[in-house]
Amino acid sequence: MDNRLHVREFLTSRRAKITPEQAGLPVAGKRRVPGLRRSEVAALAGMSVEYYAKLERGSLAGVSAGVLDAIARALQLDDAERAHLLHLAHEADGSNAILRPRSPNRRPKRWTARPSLQWTLDTVTTGPAIIVNNRMDLLAANHLGRAMYHDVYSSPAGPAGPPNFAHFTFLDGAARRFYPDWDLASDMCVANLRTAAGKDPHDKSLHDLVGELSTRSDDFRRRWGAHNVRTHGTGIKQFHHHVVGDLTLAYESMDLRAEPDLTMTLYAAEPGSPTEEALRLLASWAASQDAGTRSAS
Repeated sequence: MDNRLHVREFLTSRRAKITPEQAGLPVAGKRRVPGLRRSEVAALAGMSVEYYAKLERGSLAGVSAGVLDAIARALQLDDAERAHLLHLAHEADGSNAILRPRSPNRRPKRWTARPSLQWTLDTVTTGPAIIVNNRMDLLAANHLGRAMYHDVYSSPAGPAGPPNFAHFTFLDGAARRFYPDWDLASDMCVANLRTAAGKDPHDKSLHDLVGELSTRSDDFRRRWGAHNVRTHGTGIKQFHHHVVGDLTLAYESMDLRAEPDLTMTLYAAEPGSPTEEALRLLASWAASQDAGTRSAS
């Protein structure tokens, strides 16, 4: 991805989101642009309009941490957006290159979990546990994870490789049932991909995925153009499973130190909640499915 273009579109989109009122600036007369003017951002950041305009055109190479912090404060960036801006700046001056694996393919396309990693997933028996990469491929799961994401695994919209959450979300109509708040789920999906693109803009497999989805889905293309980013860490998610119904699950996501760019996410139900009982039903359903598969073979 073109770093200068990415910088320009990101900063422009953030500027458009901040109103003068939010920035504590007086409003006078009709405004021709949404959000703040370049001159207003420059004033808030304590720099000349000419210098800020140069930065917004994509020239972040060599920019100091103090200048980046001033821009982040002026644009009221959250933690995920600040980190994204920092990644873009590092990419502009080449300092991100040393952090990338030397192999151009990053890892084999048919990546599989080490036996010990799968054993670790399988020790989680009361809630779903999954492993996902930066392009949102579903690479491994425990028993309940495979059962909860049955629709993703069986999606006819899936790619030739591992199941992919972005493919499922934007190309499979079942996603609108599985995610009760589909708009929120799709926003989060694209924001995660945007964050990954900022960390490694040279990831060809991610380029290919974004290109395909931009061609095939207007919903994806519109969200990709918004340049929103996020940090996937903890929270509550809502699902509707086709067998056990509604699920309200807390999640915790953590990076795997031995596997760069892979994330393990664990889901848990509140003790005594309807979702806890639903997970027990899900486990029973999954066991019956496995038994039926074994008997059929």
